[in-house]
Amino acid sequence: MKAILALDAGTTNVKAILVDQQANVLARSSIPLSIDYPQSGWVEQSAEAIWDAAQKVLASCLAQGVEHEVVGLGISNQRETLVAWNRDTGEPLAPCIVWQCRRSAAICQAVREKGMEESIRAKTGLQVDPLFPASKIQWLLENRPDIRKLADQGKVCLGTVDAWLVWNLSGRRRFVTDFSNASRTQLFNIGRGTWDRELLELFGVPESALPEVVASNQLLGDAIPLAGRSIPLCGILGDSHAALLGHGVLEKGKVKATYGTGSSLMTLCDRPESSEKGLSSTIAWKFDQIQYAYEGNITVTGSGLTWALALTGSRDLESAVKRATELDSNGNVYFVPALAGLGAPHWDEKARGAVVGLSFDTGNDYVVRAALEAIAFQIKDVFDAMQRASARLDTLLADGGASKNDWLMQFQADILDRQVQRSQTVELSGLGAAFAAGLGCGFWSSTAEITKVVASHDTFRPVLEQDKRNQLVKRWNAAVSAVKTYGLAQ
Repeated sequence: MKAILALDAGTTNVKAILVDQQANVLARSSIPLSIDYPQSGWVEQSAEAIWDAAQKVLASCLAQGVEHEVVGLGISNQRETLVAWNRDTGEPLAPCIVWQCRRSAAICQAVREKGMEESIRAKTGLQVDPLFPASKIQWLLENRPDIRKLADQGKVCLGTVDAWLVWNLSGRRRFVTDFSNASRTQLFNIGRGTWDRELLELFGVPESALPEVVASNQLLGDAIPLAGRSIPLCGILGDSHAALLGHGVLEKGKVKATYGTGSSLMTLCDRPESSEKGLSSTIAWKFDQIQYAYEGNITVTGSGLTWALALTGSRDLESAVKRATELDSNGNVYFVPALAGLGAPHWDEKARGAVVGLSFDTGNDYVVRAALEAIAFQIKDVFDAMQRASARLDTLLADGGASKNDWLMQFQADILDRQVQRSQTVELSGLGAAFAAGLGCGFWSSTAEITKVVASHDTFRPVLEQDKRNQLVKRWNAAVSAVKTYGLAQ
């Protein structure tokens, strides 16, 4: 039986799945990644570790599915993380600067002070923020003279994680990225579909160091032999875009939320022209043509819960969450997890996290409960911004690790006053990458065929009374305002 192999290189894990023509997962493998915090606000990972984990999970999946004919390999990836490597030797030149890293905040502030933010937003659809690779590249070239020298000699590759993986998987023959990942660099003109020379000059980025931009389902040649097999590389998507495709969203009116380390909401649109500044405009993918989308990126969701568990000394996630969700109420305790600033729709990099509403009878379980609720409140903030940018959205499609928690999904439905449909496929970004690869190699003939094999969903419907909902949201908004006021005082 024929199958598609998909590699999903996330922030905390690298995964691989093997998928048949009905989108059934035939095999799966996962390896965790470590994250380093060398200074306050800095977040790094090892490029070698990402590549090593990728090889291992691919080999494991192929070993499990040895009886299947694997006809294509697709990739989904954590997006705004920057990888720099030597074009001649293929060796990384520095640790990966992870998407959460804030080291380039001063560069972003300088760009704003030049009055460039609106021009950049018009070209790229993105707010000026350290999240995006443009300022990360400028920081790297300014602070590493050795890398700057190599870049001037045309010997540096600067790319996102997908480019690093394709480079290695292709035996260093292809240095490419797809339209979805390129649109997240803040160097790509999403209207023209090309690297923007004015932005390259602004951030001091040599175009020779950037990858070729290809379609999201483009055939890229055979990968290096994997477990003795020759498999065509034929699909790349950023992980949030891949999750959208994995849900089968191919028309406007639906929004998906991925619950991960951070969270991303995305909904399709025509050529983006919204004045809603809390959202980004992006390219969902390019198959036959460019498909645009609105997106809201929340910096801290699942990682905020991890932080709260560490703060309270809770070692067992499952039992801590169980105790927190069995409380009669949240005790009026709210956690705003601005641990690396606030992302969409607030975009306040100076904001810092806070737990508000504490009293003498506040226990650890209330802090964990507040961290869980904060995930849903932040999703609501972006969901509301998307409705202002487009039209009423009746359903939230959910995926990602935290979405497995039934209590959180019900609270999300209650706080949105909308139904939430949770995908029954855990590896949704991987599935989206498989769909892109399958379209590239003819495994699926069209996007219409994909919609017929999308996995089913679990549905959660709102039951909370309106007065109670309004009270919870009002107090959450007050907590966010307090955090943003603190940022102004810095």
